[in-house]
Amino acid sequence: MDTRKLSTVSSDTPVEQVVEIIKRDGAVIISNFVSEGTLKALTEELDTFLSVTPCGMDPYFAGTQTRRVARILGRSDTAVEVALNPLFLESARKILQTPTHVWVGSDRVEIEPDIQLSITQAIQIGPGQGLQPLHRDDATSLWRHPQYGREARLQIMLAITDFTEENGATRVIPGSHQWDDERMPTQEETIAAEMKAGSALLWMGSVYHGGGANTSSTPRTGLTMAYDLAFLRLEENHFLSIPVERVRQLPAQLQRLLGWSASSTLLGWVEIDGQMRDPQELLGMASFSEPGKGF
Repeated sequence: MDTRKLSTVSSDTPVEQVVEIIKRDGAVIISNFVSEGTLKALTEELDTFLSVTPCGMDPYFAGTQTRRVARILGRSDTAVEVALNPLFLESARKILQTPTHVWVGSDRVEIEPDIQLSITQAIQIGPGQGLQPLHRDDATSLWRHPQYGREARLQIMLAITDFTEENGATRVIPGSHQWDDERMPTQEETIAAEMKAGSALLWMGSVYHGGGANTSSTPRTGLTMAYDLAFLRLEENHFLSIPVERVRQLPAQLQRLLGWSASSTLLGWVEIDGQMRDPQELLGMASFSEPGKGF
């Protein structure tokens, strides 16, 4: 494998082929991931919030010439389409939902872990922003490589503007998902994930990457989301950031992916009338209005 290249495929590529490339290289670019209409709507929705958001104050990681806006599914109807896009969602399921088994008494039970939408964020890298330190996103869960034998995350970066070498395109080290934790990444090993607006980069949480330096005169804007294994803590606390009434407006599938569900391993249940129940039942109860205030 030529580790100096990222494969690019079209949006009509079968999920199985997308997954094969990601497992081989750690990442893939999908051209025309969203339609022109979807891209236009997302641009308008995100600009509303990015335009009034100050740059960060972290000179090391988050950047001082970078704007970041979260709570995306509480702010954008169009972003729902991105989260539920089959190439993203089904690729995450195939990569992350590796079955395992447990003993329940004398029964050997095979269980497939659930996934959850762990983070949503619009990121706008402004002119003058330097390189972001290279990192693995599964480090948020202190994931170890290769000891755990499974992936923890699949992430997407949707290009809202063109991504170029000059304006800070995400830098990736293809093949780094196969490294152990002793090997240090270097910028010399990275390549820029250059792509047109509307295209998307998908990569696994074990891949070293980082935001590029913006040496141009215009900002680079992207929308990122990540699916994680559901037995890990959410990176973004959707329960506090997205109002219950907004959650009720979302498709049931997305409600569950945001954590409003009991997982296959029984994580996340809620007590209702003395019974361990699925949080989905809460959303259907008129008496339930806000976490922590009872129902």
